[in-house]
Amino acid sequence: MFYDNSILIQLKKKFKKKTLRIEGIVKKSEKGFGFLETDSKNSYFIPPKKIKKVMHGDKIIAKIGFSKNREIVIPEKLIKSFLQVFIGRLQKINQQFFIVPNYIFLKEYIPCTFLIDQNSEFKSGDWFIAKLTKHKLNHDSFHANLIKFIAKKEDPFISWWITLSKYNLKKKEPKVDVKNISFFDSEKRLDLTNLSFITIDNSSTKDIDDALFIKKLGNNFKLIVAISDTTSFIHSKSKLDIIAAKRAFTNYLPGFNIPMLPRILSEDLCSLKPNQKRPVLACKMIISKTGKIQKNSEFFLAWIKSKEKLSYQNVSDWLEKKNSWIPSTKNIQKQLKLLKKLCISRIEWRKKYALIFPERLEYKFHLSSNGEVLKISNEKRRIAHKIVEECMISANITAANFLSKKIGFGLYNNHSGFDISDAKQISLLLKKNNIFITSKEILTLKGFRSLYKILKKNKYKYLNNRIRKFQSFSEFSLIPNPHYALGLKRYATWTSPIRKYGDIINHRFLKSIILGCQPEIINQNTIKKISDQKRKHRLSEKEIVELLYIQYFSKNNFKNKIFQSEIIDVLRGGIRAKLLDTGANVFIPNSFIHNIRSELELNLEDGLIYVKKKILHQISDIIQVKIIDIKKDTKSIIAKVIQN
Repeated sequence: MFYDNSILIQLKKKFKKKTLRIEGIVKKSEKGFGFLETDSKNSYFIPPKKIKKVMHGDKIIAKIGFSKNREIVIPEKLIKSFLQVFIGRLQKINQQFFIVPNYIFLKEYIPCTFLIDQNSEFKSGDWFIAKLTKHKLNHDSFHANLIKFIAKKEDPFISWWITLSKYNLKKKEPKVDVKNISFFDSEKRLDLTNLSFITIDNSSTKDIDDALFIKKLGNNFKLIVAISDTTSFIHSKSKLDIIAAKRAFTNYLPGFNIPMLPRILSEDLCSLKPNQKRPVLACKMIISKTGKIQKNSEFFLAWIKSKEKLSYQNVSDWLEKKNSWIPSTKNIQKQLKLLKKLCISRIEWRKKYALIFPERLEYKFHLSSNGEVLKISNEKRRIAHKIVEECMISANITAANFLSKKIGFGLYNNHSGFDISDAKQISLLLKKNNIFITSKEILTLKGFRSLYKILKKNKYKYLNNRIRKFQSFSEFSLIPNPHYALGLKRYATWTSPIRKYGDIINHRFLKSIILGCQPEIINQNTIKKISDQKRKHRLSEKEIVELLYIQYFSKNNFKNKIFQSEIIDVLRGGIRAKLLDTGANVFIPNSFIHNIRSELELNLEDGLIYVKKKILHQISDIIQVKIIDIKKDTKSIIAKVIQN
């Protein structure tokens, strides 16, 4: 009898008007419970039946309601799906195919359709790139199209291919018609094939792009750095040039590399292989015995013929008198001795007038043919590595100055030091540690150099770690600005054109000056693409390394083994530390730092760990940890602090 009651109808209309709706992001727990989190960090429970209509990460509009005196939300409208184009694992159930997204909080089995041929050959466990085409908030079910095959389930390098696909990076070398690759440069070149150029690389390196020749010139050194002239094989704007520009870098991953250029170029025609005549872009520098590069440097085109391919290990062993290997000729022995002297003088010059950051251990994965980690070694950079590095840095400094003087631009590596907004805070932090450098001085190249010359002392290890967190990142720019991290007024790389497209750009700038022609204009979009590719390469390598650590630690059953480690970060839930012998990062939860939680305090900003208001640990401390668990899903190694 209340059905047509006008008052009740008005009350219903009034109630409908007051129905509240909110916008937020769906968050699911590992156990499947769901919540809607708003921008203001308020969290609302989504009932189990309703959570099935949305996925973790979806941005939605939901209606607020009540159930059993508890405020809940009901998903109503999809704003943006978390899944769009994604990577997933194929599953076949009762003759129907599903794709399972490769995300820890996404457990959905999404019905899928093949948009590629030969779907009968695929089976459960194979990996694909898929595109979500239907969402449950808009349709009766989820649905996806499989748009690209990634790898078969049994592929031993499946983790590599999944990670590369995630970042849209290539898995193979560029495909080009070998007939279209030829040397086209007709410019006059100096014939330096009689000089004793040598190359120093890893014994396995095939893409050799730099060769060195040195001669004593009175009290000075005459150094010629010869770099493979890849641009004499690659026309600007050609198909091959466009491919190289898109890739931007050779991708060096544990186990193998994926070249920027076809291997016929990178490992053959452009590689400075021993006893092979090769075209180069060369830089002649006169360097004083104190390590200063004189102003009469030259760039020119030449032919060279490397006399021998040497390895870092053999050269270091011989110069450090640690093994029986001997250079094949007295001429090469003389070259190596002079290069060592030059290297030492350049290091001393950079210590005094620029910056050299403390050396860190380098970690190397030794893999089997099927991608299993056999061992992880750590090694310091030895004298041969330093020789090559100092020669390349010298050549890059010279190129930066040459480009700046001749045309006023180039592709520069800039580093701005600290952001102006952080300068005052940094200055106050330094003052607390009795280092008196003003915020104004910190923002200058001279002040930055002075600061890090102080911080390199071992007693400032903790402070150095904290200050580094304020540092900006390096960036590419056409305008020459200082590179604070190197302590240099300007810096531009050109010494790896086989591996870096940015170095190809600088080759073209340098050659335009040599040949007296107009330099090619490079737009900001090209620079942005190079920067984006560099970031993707860094992230992909990091992810693959994390996976390899999990594989290695799981296989070798390192649970309960004790390692020496360095604290590298303090978080709300615990601390991160690096195992010194392998380089693996471990996470130490609060409960594994100190067993009485109420006595423990973590200061994230200062990187300090307190127990009973007294400092227990700080960032940069070396501590003993025991491996407690290895979590494959989250790619994390859990450890516990072993207190002395």
